Amino acid sequence: MNQYYRHLLSGVLLSLFLVAGFTDGESRIRLPAPSNRGSMCDELIRPAGYPCIEHTAQTTDGYLLALQRVSSRHGNITSNVGQAPPVLLLHGVFMGGDCWFLNSPEQSLGFILADQGFDVWVGNVRGTYWSRGHIYLSEDDSKYWDWSWQELAMNDLTEMLHFIHAETSSKPFIVGHSQGTIMTLAGLTQPQIVQMVEAAALLCPISYLDHVSATIPRQLVTFHVDKLIVAAGIHELNLRGKWSNKLLGFLCDQYKHCDNILNILTGYNCCFNNSRLDFYLEYEPNPTSAKNLAHLFQMIRKGTFARYDYGIFKNYKLYGQTTPPVFDLGRIPDSFPLWMGYGGQDGLADPADFNHTLRELRDQAKLHYVDRYGHADFLYGTRAKQDVYDDLIGFFRSVMARHSATA
Repeated sequence: MNQYYRHLLSGVLLSLFLVAGFTDGESRIRLPAPSNRGSMCDELIRPAGYPCIEHTAQTTDGYLLALQRVSSRHGNITSNVGQAPPVLLLHGVFMGGDCWFLNSPEQSLGFILADQGFDVWVGNVRGTYWSRGHIYLSEDDSKYWDWSWQELAMNDLTEMLHFIHAETSSKPFIVGHSQGTIMTLAGLTQPQIVQMVEAAALLCPISYLDHVSATIPRQLVTFHVDKLIVAAGIHELNLRGKWSNKLLGFLCDQYKHCDNILNILTGYNCCFNNSRLDFYLEYEPNPTSAKNLAHLFQMIRKGTFARYDYGIFKNYKLYGQTTPPVFDLGRIPDSFPLWMGYGGQDGLADPADFNHTLRELRDQAKLHYVDRYGHADFLYGTRAKQDVYDDLIGFFRSVMARHSATA
């Protein structure tokens, strides 16, 4: 089949399968919630030999967020207080905090940071398998899913930072990937958030998405799948439904191998660890909200980095203006230390959009470019430590050295 028509057919079927799958509640195949499957510490981190403690932070709007605190194999978490610099890890969309630990300890950034002497805190945003709780809403309530990355930045990130500071008396570093960078950049435009952060390192930074080139996301936007989902009354997006699994089988047949599906979802990945694909799929994808997908698609269609667009009348009611307010990257202080790692093959964090982000920042961030890297390589690449993480850690150490010199 001609490649263009294969992609077109995939987009059409994906649109149909997604809507059918999300509405097929009776046959939905789900990973068990964290309360039933054990904690991340018990499943992923302690078995690798690392000390780990589970914490719960409550947001101002009532969501209960899981935070895991990880120390080196030879360390002690309680002795880290005031000694090791805290680092908060923020995952991408359809992912959870587990993504930082799915390769070997020598390849996974979460383990590497712990072994390098950092006090690692693993963030899990609302709605993921590790953060399903709420003080009064059930995950079956539509109101539970009434959020987008805007709330993840303004509420979840804020509470994680408050919690870490209360436990450590230190301002944490942030490492974000994909959606985690959207949260971070939006948060850093707010004075009350940026003052709680020591520095940030962004993998595949995103604030603009209008040049997304990955095949399937573009097809989903073209077929207005987000609007179909909302019209169908769907609030939770859980990609482990029966119809979604049928779709996976179809795409595997069309693209000869399941590994290739990642390329049409994110762009070409040079160094993805294919040997661990089955293990990755035990933990990913995580659920997200339909509203979050809609907000991301608004970014692609409109070419803006702004709050959620409800339409003229509701915008005016909520924001006092007919268009949603933008997150002004120019408000990030020029003194704030910022590192950005990006790849030449990334179909989601496209270099053209990345350059748009750079033009709006008041000060030049430290940049780390890997021409052959795609979106997933920054997390799961077999050589990501040598290609990316060593430079990232060196940046954090330089910030620490400057801080010590001026203390």
